[in-house]
Amino acid sequence: MFLHTIGHNLRNMVISANFARSYGTDCIGAIDGTHVRAGVTKDVEPSFRGRKAFTTQNVMAAVDFDLRFTYVLAGWEGSAHDATVLADALTRERGLQVPPGKYYLVDAGYGAKPGFLPPFRGVRYHLNEWGNNPVQNDKELFNLRHSSLRVTVERAFGSLKRRFKILDDAKPFFTFPVQVDIVIACCVLHNYALSQGIDEFIIPEVTWTTQPIRTSRQQLSDNRALVDHRLQIAAQMWEDRQLMYAN
Repeated sequence: MFLHTIGHNLRNMVISANFARSYGTDCIGAIDGTHVRAGVTKDVEPSFRGRKAFTTQNVMAAVDFDLRFTYVLAGWEGSAHDATVLADALTRERGLQVPPGKYYLVDAGYGAKPGFLPPFRGVRYHLNEWGNNPVQNDKELFNLRHSSLRVTVERAFGSLKRRFKILDDAKPFFTFPVQVDIVIACCVLHNYALSQGIDEFIIPEVTWTTQPIRTSRQQLSDNRALVDHRLQIAAQMWEDRQLMYAN
């Protein structure tokens, strides 16, 4: 974006449309939690039993838009609320840091606060809720854009568990501190794998699904569809911006 700006003397509005990014305060990624199966002693099992039928650890992660994990906090009990885990991450000595003027996309459970932007409550949000129904108002448009970007963290978690089966509801046989370390190690290895190029474990956002991995030919078709999808988003954002200024 910077090179296009200085190389072609383009205004922020044009860069925003071309790259499908806001030209105001910058969004640096998305935050969400996932549950990884945990093996714990009997005396603490109740606190580790949450939404799953088995005991889990609640893992919170921040992910950038290249699917890389930029912060991971593992080890919380499965029954812990996401907002509690986030609060802990923010108060740790080497915890989550939000640079001034930046923010993360989060779901409604984390709440709205400086540096964290949730969607509107009581308004359609998840992509599967839209179907062929058009946007009705500005809040729905905001939630649609929010959901389209926040799916990044869901794709990252999905790819992580596809790549490392030890995280995909496998019954652990290590001690719990080692289980926590394994989650962190897998995230580090995930980032390293991404540095070597996209592979079959990374599902394009336009075909994001919980189904098994796709073939190389399907991946190629998905990548082409993804490019077309991003171009459509950029064009739509440009039209939305023009309408805003016209009004």
